[in-house]
Amino acid sequence: MPALATRHTGPGPERPREPSSLAGARGLVSERLSGEFATVRQETVERCVEDVWACAAHLGLEVSAPAVERIAREHLRALAASAPLVGREGDILRTVR
Repeated sequence: MPALATRHTGPGPERPREPSSLAGARGLVSERLSGEFATVRQETVERCVEDVWACAAHLGLEVSAPAVERIAREHLRALAASAPLVGREGDILRTVR
């Protein structure tokens, strides 16, 4: 099966993080969404924003803070609304209500 990515394109020693203006925009989006989704860990919100930003850029879309915020908000709504699965060994997992 062919590899999807043949080289590392993320931040590293030879490739620093993006300029602070972009990092600042992501930080503002993360802050707003963290306030809106208090039941979701801040690290999870930040990761969601980073992932949405990276996916949009990967798809060749014009990445903007408002667009990333809307998409990340939908992801976080689904995450916050989902119930954890519980069950014992051998049981069919069911949701807790």
